[in-house]
Amino acid sequence: MSTIITLQKLGNLPDAGYKSTSFRFSPLRFLWFLILLVSTTAYAQKTVKGKVSDAADGSSLPGVSVSVKGTTTGTTTDAGGNYTLNVPSDNTTLVFSFVGYVSQEIALGGRSSVNISLAADVQALQEVVVIGYGEQQKKDVTGGVVAVTSKDFNQGVIASPEQLLQGRAAGIQMTPASGEPGAGVNIRIRGTTSVRSGNNPLYVIDGVPVSGDATTDGGADYGSGGGTSKNPLNFLNPSDIESITVLKDASAAAIYGARGANGVVLITTKKGKNGQSMLNFSASGSVSGTLKRYDLLSASEFPDALTRSGNTINNINVRNGNTDWQKEIFRSSFSQNYNLNYGGGNETTTYYMSLGYSDQQGIIKNTAMTRLTGRVNASHKMLNDKLRVDLQLTTSGIKDQYAPIGNNAGYQGSLLGAALQANPTYPIYDEQGRYFTPGNYDVAGHPQGDFRNPVAMLNMIHDNSNTNRTLGNISATYRLIKGLSYKINFGIDNSSSERAQKVDPYLTGYNSNQVNNINVFTGFNNIQNRTTTSRLVEHTLSYNEKVGIGQLDAVAGFSYQKFENKGHYIQSGYFLDSTGTIDNIGYVNNKDYKAFFAGEDKNVFELQSYFGRVNYNIKDKYMLTATVRIDGSSKFGSNNKYGTFPSLGAAWRLSNESFIPQGIFDDLKLRGSWGITGNQEFPANLTKATRNVNPNNATSDADNAANDNLKWEQTRQWAVGLDFAFLSGRLTGSVDYFNKNTKDLLFRDLNDNPVSPSPYIWRNLDANVSNKGFEFSVNYKAVDKGVFRWEIAYNLTHVVNKVEKLGGSFRPTGEINGQGLSGAYAQRIQQGYPLFAFFVPKFSGFDENGFAVYPNGDQPVYSGSPQPKFTHGLTNNFSYGNWNLSIFINSSTGFYIYNNTANALFYKAALNLAHNVTKDVANNSEYRFNAGSVSSRFLEKGDFIRLSNVNLGYTFKLPEASQVKTLRLSVTGQNLFLLTKYTGVDPEVNTNKALNQIPSLGIDYTSYPSARVITFGLNASF
Repeated sequence: MSTIITLQKLGNLPDAGYKSTSFRFSPLRFLWFLILLVSTTAYAQKTVKGKVSDAADGSSLPGVSVSVKGTTTGTTTDAGGNYTLNVPSDNTTLVFSFVGYVSQEIALGGRSSVNISLAADVQALQEVVVIGYGEQQKKDVTGGVVAVTSKDFNQGVIASPEQLLQGRAAGIQMTPASGEPGAGVNIRIRGTTSVRSGNNPLYVIDGVPVSGDATTDGGADYGSGGGTSKNPLNFLNPSDIESITVLKDASAAAIYGARGANGVVLITTKKGKNGQSMLNFSASGSVSGTLKRYDLLSASEFPDALTRSGNTINNINVRNGNTDWQKEIFRSSFSQNYNLNYGGGNETTTYYMSLGYSDQQGIIKNTAMTRLTGRVNASHKMLNDKLRVDLQLTTSGIKDQYAPIGNNAGYQGSLLGAALQANPTYPIYDEQGRYFTPGNYDVAGHPQGDFRNPVAMLNMIHDNSNTNRTLGNISATYRLIKGLSYKINFGIDNSSSERAQKVDPYLTGYNSNQVNNINVFTGFNNIQNRTTTSRLVEHTLSYNEKVGIGQLDAVAGFSYQKFENKGHYIQSGYFLDSTGTIDNIGYVNNKDYKAFFAGEDKNVFELQSYFGRVNYNIKDKYMLTATVRIDGSSKFGSNNKYGTFPSLGAAWRLSNESFIPQGIFDDLKLRGSWGITGNQEFPANLTKATRNVNPNNATSDADNAANDNLKWEQTRQWAVGLDFAFLSGRLTGSVDYFNKNTKDLLFRDLNDNPVSPSPYIWRNLDANVSNKGFEFSVNYKAVDKGVFRWEIAYNLTHVVNKVEKLGGSFRPTGEINGQGLSGAYAQRIQQGYPLFAFFVPKFSGFDENGFAVYPNGDQPVYSGSPQPKFTHGLTNNFSYGNWNLSIFINSSTGFYIYNNTANALFYKAALNLAHNVTKDVANNSEYRFNAGSVSSRFLEKGDFIRLSNVNLGYTFKLPEASQVKTLRLSVTGQNLFLLTKYTGVDPEVNTNKALNQIPSLGIDYTSYPSARVITFGLNASF
């Protein structure tokens, strides 16, 4: 039986004014072609057999590489440690190598059987982790650092690098903005620290810090609410990533100073290795579907629900249709992913090249992300190895397709809201084949009324974007004298995007305007362009030598980086027929009305930095780290352009002390750290006086007042930790306690200066945000010898967040949308409570008449936090012979979600409007005229346990003569099972419900749901 996967179109998106290229490609046919092309039967004069075992205990070692020295001929040992290899002559030398063991070369000397024992390589077992501006052995790290390598990454459909890490490390909480392909991810490292500045970490890719700014715009609000931009890291191919290291505390992150308050994520891509060249190919196909849907009334149940709620059946609220509107917008989607890479090298030159293509189709129709990426990594040594030149270059093209899903649509709803409340007795089409509307059509064929037909929305709203991004750096490292090296590094990051939107004028419920004294629906076009650029130059001196009684590892440097972000847009409207397209944006039916709006923005800032770090290791027993960075930023006023960010760290290896009983601990290390880091993640130019332009009358109004005293947010953090290892390294882990305090909070506030005409001013609040908690992680190799192996990894994080010293006032946020909910909100920034705390009236049920009962009236009371108190991750890895199985479960507890979807759509009064509701609402005792006010009725616990990732694979044993070195088949399940009491579709959600530009957290409003995904994969190397 054979399967053919056909890729028919690069970027499977409907035409929106773009030129597209179509081609037909069968990956499996291509794979078999490669196999037939490169496979050959090698001529062998002699067959050698043998067994490889562990020198320590004699157990067999599966997976050991056995090769003929100086050739590409080789094999690997099977589950019992046995191998068979055809060799060219009796004078052959065999090379035995295995990760974590000392390699051996054995001259055959005419023998036909060679048994060998490999000894553990102590140096190889010392894990090296990437830190800022260098590397360090993990055992010597004094700060909070966690590294996850490719073997532990999440598998399946992965759009961005953060998803590889989700749930895998302590102290790191990730919440996707939605389940949309390529959606943004909110990452919190040891808690949420800032009110107005960004809370996401700094990302450094192969030594280049990248801006967290969005590379695509969120789109215009044409009636479906404001949208969100995609994840700016989507341009990276996850298959190119070798490891991800997270710097969690100030001792580790202070080397990045003003950008380290939220932690630092270091992404290292794959590089070529000295030795045999290798060609790798992988292909996968995935099927996705909804994990959960709302339990709505069917067409047969709807009339009875109307009658029981006190409504009278008529031609408006009941028609002759039978439509499952969720079924009409959701789909089972297919995604595909292909990667080809080639790498290798010798002692002077290494290289790695890759090409990747991904087509991820969303579970809502008309949503997708396609990506084509290319990457080159190369390194070359010269001048007797004194000079090394390194190059990394990534370029990508991404096409995104969007459905009309917004964050704050009115009561008519964006696509999801419209589908959830759409009357199930309404048909999709009327008798004339037009999209159904309960209203009328005018003489020009424009529908009347405000019903939004979900199928019409899908087919008459077009929204697409193209993004191209290139990231690269070239560096030269010169060894000046023994132990001392100089490095210069140039980096560039450039992206450009175009997003185009069109709303058809024949779509009901959108863009109602008066044209010639007639109220009609008119078309809408919008084009947004954005370009982001950064340039980096860094000089560093590194020194690593024994000094005095210890080993000194030091780095000092200068960095300059310039960022530029600019965009412009044009909108047009008043299209009375479908000729007004994105390609013909100038078409206007009535010249008496303004059809065009245009605008632009530009944001430029520079960062100049001096930094240094010293690590001193005394007898592998006492480790000291001192770091300082001085940052100067053009974002700040003349009085505070520079900030200094120091840190100290120390570690004591107790296991090397005589008073610790020997033979119990393989490693026992006590760590402590203190430091100050900064946060400058807010737009530039806000220390200056700014004005807003009114496009309607070409005037400008004062907006922001100047403030030259604006300064950095500062996060002071101290932490203590204990690293341990038992049972010959089979049981390892760490425990950490941390205490973070952020002061001088950046905030856009009302301007209280009566002389200034500007209504707002950016200032530093005299307040503090505290995050205290602990982390625990453990890794246990339960079964580590023989054919069967079992490894368990668990991590736990506990965080308590609180706002302090803010005074008696509070800042509202968390806007709640829906009919009759104008001006409503559910969250506050208030002293003594967590950031974004829920403050809502308490709901205690319905009285005998069906009206809501609020014991405290409409007085809001503290009702919970959207920030989890505990997060957990549990991984079980099994291997048996050529089979391997990985099971990953994650969970979060102690947090709440405000269900704005239910508040806006699912209450009894919605039936009066002929809207659908969930079955539990239809069957409750609520009165049909009861108002759906903001209250604890819609505040729910978000606790969950998720079977997040399961991967089962089989690696084939191939003949020695085959040029196919490895062949592996796998099946991966993502988001297979969710256990929660939350009534929405998924508690891991965060709709942007900012109020007065103050962010929110933990609100669910018709969010794009998460998908259950099954992926079938193939990996081969040649």
